[in-house]
Amino acid sequence: MSGEKSKVVAGVVIGMVLGITIAGGVAWYVVNKNPSEFTSREKAKPVPPVAALPASAPVAAPASGVAETKQHFEFYKVLTDKSDSTVRKTTPPKPKPQPAQQASTAQDMYFVQAGSFQNVGDAEKLKAKLAFSGFEAAIQTATIPDKGVWYRVRLGPYNGSEAGKTIIALKQNGIIATQVHAQ
Repeated sequence: MSGEKSKVVAGVVIGMVLGITIAGGVAWYVVNKNPSEFTSREKAKPVPPVAALPASAPVAAPASGVAETKQHFEFYKVLTDKSDSTVRKTTPPKPKPQPAQQASTAQDMYFVQAGSFQNVGDAEKLKAKLAFSGFEAAIQTATIPDKGVWYRVRLGPYNGSEAGKTIIALKQNGIIATQVHAQ
C-alpha cells in the first residue's frame, strides 16, 4: 500500500513539474514571438536635465500659447449637467427681497411642499429621493398645537408658474406635491 502512495505522490510531482514547464515555455514563446507588445524596440532617449527654479520665480505660460486648465469636478454640477430627461435642474433660491418689497412679493412667492412627517427620518428619506430626482429640497420644522412637531419637505421659493412646473415635474417622478404661499 505504501508503494501505491509513493507512485501517486511521484505522479503528482511529475505532473506539476511538467505543467509549470509547459506554461513557462508557452509564455516564453508568446513574449519572443510578439515582443512589441511587451517591450519597446526603441532605445530610451536621455532626458536633458532641467535646472530647478527658485520658489519666487514666475511661472511661464505653456509654449503652445494655450493656457492649461485644470479640471474641477463638483458633485452637484456633474449630476445636473446631464442632458438625461430624468435629471432636472431647479432654479436656485431667490435672494431675499428688501423689507419694503417683502409685503408685495410675498403674495407672489410659493413653496412646493412634497410632504409633511412627524418622523424626521421619513422627511430625510423624501429629501434624498428628491435629490436623486434632481431637485433641491429643505426640511422645515413646524410645531402645531395639539399635534406636536412636524417636518415639512419643501422646494422653492418659486413664483406661481415655476411652482406649477415643479409640481408637474415631481408628479412625473411619482411624488405628489402641493403649492403653498410663502410666509
